[in-house]
Amino acid sequence: MFELLGIPPQALFGQLLLGLINGAFYAMLSLGLAVIFGMLNVINFTHGAQYMMGAFAAWLLLGIFDVPFWASLVIAPIIVGLFGIVLEKLILKRIYHLDHLYGFLLTFGLALVIEGLFQWKWGSSGAPYPNPIPGGFNLGFMFLPTYRGFVVVAALVICLATWYGIERTKLGAYLRAATENPTLVRAFGINVPRLITLTYGLGVALAALAGVLAAPIQQVSALMGVNLVLIVFAVVVIGGMGSIMGSIVTGFGLGLVEGLTKVFYPPASNTVIFVVMALVLLIKPAGLFGQTK
Repeated sequence: MFELLGIPPQALFGQLLLGLINGAFYAMLSLGLAVIFGMLNVINFTHGAQYMMGAFAAWLLLGIFDVPFWASLVIAPIIVGLFGIVLEKLILKRIYHLDHLYGFLLTFGLALVIEGLFQWKWGSSGAPYPNPIPGGFNLGFMFLPTYRGFVVVAALVICLATWYGIERTKLGAYLRAATENPTLVRAFGINVPRLITLTYGLGVALAALAGVLAAPIQQVSALMGVNLVLIVFAVVVIGGMGSIMGSIVTGFGLGLVEGLTKVFYPPASNTVIFVVMALVLLIKPAGLFGQTK
């Protein structure tokens, strides 16, 4: 059927795979944003910079300490997550009681500072990170690199595990309750400020983990998160601000939509997600999975 439209099957499935890989990163990053916004009511514009920091942490751990990729998958998110905790303790907690706009402006400024410092130290040209799983599978209609397949599966597992932890466990119930009624939660002897700090650290660690997974696929660069964070914000808005499952489904789904657009009308591939966002906001302003208050 696609050959009748002048589209080779290899091109179609290749772009779908690329869209699925991009969707995996959209889902992981939007998941971190949704966690932070849903629990803290802060629009975290430093998310792209923290994604970049995760990739740089893995690259530096390999280059300086010869830490392999598989260890960096654990160590790098912890390092960047601890940085996020310090950031929350020193700066972000001061603006929780203010309008969302103040959080947006503050995190936007922090993102510019972080990216500027990394660009000053390491430049903006980027550096390669070795592929931890070389080779691939010949599927007949296309060649599937093993590592890229691993990224899709790993992102899906991480996203579903995070959703389960927040929506189906006692700790997740405490987190949700702390945002809805902190006074009541304190009455049960739970340290609400600590829960909030750990929640922000978790969201930042998810962004850093996505950065580590992205390092072998794209160049590790100080500006690798600049454009991506705009797309991820659109994904979060489409899925519904604060919706965990909305971020996962919308992230993967929009990655596939973007891939199909590259096949049928490539000039629109850079804007199709924002067109979808505009249409969703017109029809359902709260997002596909969001709840109108």
